[in-house]
Amino acid sequence: MRWPPYKHVFFDCDSTLTTVEGIDALAEAAGKKWRVEVLTRAAMDGELELEDVYAKRLQAVRPTQGQVNEIRRIYKHNVVEDAAEVIAALQTLGHQVYIISGGLAEPVREFGVFLGVPPENIRAVDLRYNTLTGRWWENPNERPNAEIRYLDYDDGALTVSDGKAEIVRQLRGDHPGRALLIGDGNSDLLASRAVDLFVGYGGVITRPRVLAKAPCFIHSPSLAPLLALAAGPEALQQLRHTPHEAISQKSLNLIATGAITFQNERLKTKFSQAEQTAHQTVHPRPH
Repeated sequence: MRWPPYKHVFFDCDSTLTTVEGIDALAEAAGKKWRVEVLTRAAMDGELELEDVYAKRLQAVRPTQGQVNEIRRIYKHNVVEDAAEVIAALQTLGHQVYIISGGLAEPVREFGVFLGVPPENIRAVDLRYNTLTGRWWENPNERPNAEIRYLDYDDGALTVSDGKAEIVRQLRGDHPGRALLIGDGNSDLLASRAVDLFVGYGGVITRPRVLAKAPCFIHSPSLAPLLALAAGPEALQQLRHTPHEAISQKSLNLIATGAITFQNERLKTKFSQAEQTAHQTVHPRPH
């Protein structure tokens, strides 16, 4: 049985492509780590609505632009295992890759480009700064001073629990092809209605609600298993004798050791049969 390819692959960012939560990193720098982490965890676990905590977290921290920019470095130093390799392999196979995040736009965009995602395929939350804070008078006509402080944020779809589906639909537009979304949190789970397959990710943190409700769940710290889910086991044969052969093989090896579980038995059977078909193609039975 053939496993259909998912032409459009949507990634969450924090705790999916990077092992950190950007807002929590800001809170730690401001000495507000515990307070903000509690709110983040409650929103990601589905215990509180994201819209009920988004403003509270930023107001508690009130970061400077320099502190927000520091998240760029933190993201790059905490990349989830094989994230860049999976993205590159998917693009080689003709997939469109996107990032949709409730994180802060400046660091998320730069991090996404760092991983190889086109900037026009990245969506996150823009901040506005109070230009009359910091030492603004020293260089009023030059680039913004790193000391200017957070003022407000763009109150859009990515700041509410059930908003990612809207962004998925905007990015898909009228483009043909099936869509897959992978993420760790409740907002990702709620966006599943806008895609053909939702994949829960527990490689950084396993959120019980997502584990229980996701049709498919990746348990490994590596994102490699996603490659076979998004492209299909048979399609990975196209990566033989290419720079992506190693990540392709790692994907299949991790799946063979239980890195993926299915809540949906039909999906489980379909994927298992696709694996067997692909294996028989590579290793045909002797006549």
